[in-house]
Amino acid sequence: MRYLVISDIHGNLTALDAVLEDVGMDTIDQVWCLGDVVGYGPCPNECIDRLREFSDYLCVAGNHDWAAIGRISIAEFNPSAQVACRWTAERLSPDNIDYLANLPTRIVVGNCTLVHGSPREPIWEYIIYPSTAQLNFQFFDTQLCFAGHTHAPAIFREETATRKFEISIPVPSSPILIDEERLIINPGSVGQPRDGDPDAAYMVFDPDSKSVEYRRVPYDVDSTQGLMMEEGLPESLISRLSFGW
Repeated sequence: MRYLVISDIHGNLTALDAVLEDVGMDTIDQVWCLGDVVGYGPCPNECIDRLREFSDYLCVAGNHDWAAIGRISIAEFNPSAQVACRWTAERLSPDNIDYLANLPTRIVVGNCTLVHGSPREPIWEYIIYPSTAQLNFQFFDTQLCFAGHTHAPAIFREETATRKFEISIPVPSSPILIDEERLIINPGSVGQPRDGDPDAAYMVFDPDSKSVEYRRVPYDVDSTQGLMMEEGLPESLISRLSFGW
């Protein structure tokens, strides 16, 4: 089995389609989406519809997914994110509102747990700092946990009696072999990277070969920015796509 692991699409259909073309969907058995399908970007309905075209996929809820349907408050969002969230909410189709409302916050598949933020707080918590990451290993029972939300790729290795806690930044197109260690793995963001690289990010997980491969693919950023400008979305959200920040 080979799994396409994506997160934080954020309404960026051009970036999502670039990922799907780059990976070659005929090589993928199932898609795992770690939430925030919508928010920020100009194509919320289209991104949901694209996911729903897959014959076999799993998706968990993200904070922007729930904010767009009024399930959580946007009071803690920055002003630009609030504007984009209201814009998204006004454009979601009734069917896609129902879809987002029914997304689970956690899915367990074999030895993998899927969440958006963290296993401790799937919707809101960011796993950035070592102390937060190490604490979160208590909140899932599987060997691996895939989480998004930060928009930056990272791999966190649990501290054990024989191994110190480690954080690593994956290198594109360099498969990482997985032994018996427990990991929290972040594939980065498809639609709004925040690691200084504007290219769309994703991972391919292959449990048969016990490996995960991190990949980046360029997409037509200008096209997405043009759609955002046409819709009057905040300039700060438009310009940041050029810099991956």
